[in-house]
Amino acid sequence: MTITGQKVALFTRYQANPILTAKGWPYPANSVFNAGATRLEDGTTLLLCRVEDLRGHSHFCAARSDNGIDNWRIDAAPMLVPEPARYPEEIWGIEDPRIVFLEELERYAVTYTAWSRGGPGVSLALTADFRDFERLGMVMPPHDKDAAFFPRRLNGRWAMIHRPSTPGEDSHIWMSYSPDLKHWGQHRIILMARRGAWWDAGKIGLSCPLIETPEGWLMIYHGVKRTMSGSLYRQGLALLDLENPERCLLRGEQWVFGPEEHYELVGDVGGVAFLTGYTLQDDGDTLYLYYGGADKCVAVATASVRGLVDWIRRYGEPHAAIDSWF
Repeated sequence: MTITGQKVALFTRYQANPILTAKGWPYPANSVFNAGATRLEDGTTLLLCRVEDLRGHSHFCAARSDNGIDNWRIDAAPMLVPEPARYPEEIWGIEDPRIVFLEELERYAVTYTAWSRGGPGVSLALTADFRDFERLGMVMPPHDKDAAFFPRRLNGRWAMIHRPSTPGEDSHIWMSYSPDLKHWGQHRIILMARRGAWWDAGKIGLSCPLIETPEGWLMIYHGVKRTMSGSLYRQGLALLDLENPERCLLRGEQWVFGPEEHYELVGDVGGVAFLTGYTLQDDGDTLYLYYGGADKCVAVATASVRGLVDWIRRYGEPHAAIDSWF
C-alpha cells in the first residue's frame, strides 16, 4: 500500500468556474454538463455539451471558445438531437459525449449514451465538421456507457473502451475491437472495480478519452463510492501499455480529483465531478480538462501530462493481469 502522506494538487480549477450553465443558454434548459471536447484545426475549442431539457431528456449543443476558457459562443440551436423514429434506442435522450479524432478517416468519432427502453447503450456518430453527422446507431447494447475510441487502429482493428454493467452488480472497464466500426467483438475486461471501502469499489468507468504518452496510455477514470447520503463520483489514474492497452501497467490507489466546490457538491446530483473531455494545448503538456459539476454545469481544470504520468509512476501499484471471462 502506498500513502502519499499529503493531498497532491494535480488539477487546478479555473477560478471563474463554472464556465457554462443553463442560465446563460440561448434556449430553455434545466442543466448543461458532461461535455465532450476537442480543438479544431483553427485552434478553436469546441465543447459538445449535454443539455437536459425541461422534460428530463438530453441532447447535444455546441459551445466554442478561442482560448478554451472563457468568451464561449453557444449555438442558438441543438447540434445533435434524439431521433427515435430512425433510432428507437434514443427514445429517452442522448447523453455524455466523448470525442476522438480518427486521423485515418479524417473524421471525429463521437461516442455517447443512448437511452433506450432497454436501458443505456453506446451509440456512435462520425463527423468531419460538426455540422453533418453519420450516425451508426447503437454499437454496444444495454447496459453500457462511458465509451471512447483509441485514435488509431491497434493491430489493424479499431478499439474502444467502454463500461458494460448489470444493475446491482459490480461494473468494470472493458475493451472491444472492430474491423469496420459497426461489428464489435473480442471483449476484454482491462480494469476491475475494487471491493469494500475503496473510493472506486463497485463501479468504475472511463472519464475522458485516453491520453497517449511515451510511457503508455494515461487513463483518467471515475470511481463511485456509495455512502449513506448518496454516491460520490471522483477521478483516479491508471497507465496502460502503449502497444497492448489490454495490459494495465500501474493503477493509483488514491483518487486524485473529486467534488469540493459548491458547484460540484450542490446540484441535480450532488457530490459529482465527472470528467468527460480534454484538450491538449500547444506546449504538448498542458491539459484543459472539462467536467460536469453536480449534473448541473460545465467546469474546467488544468493539469500537466508530465505531472500526471510522474504521479502514477511514483504512486501507482503494478496491476495484476486479468484473465478473460470467456
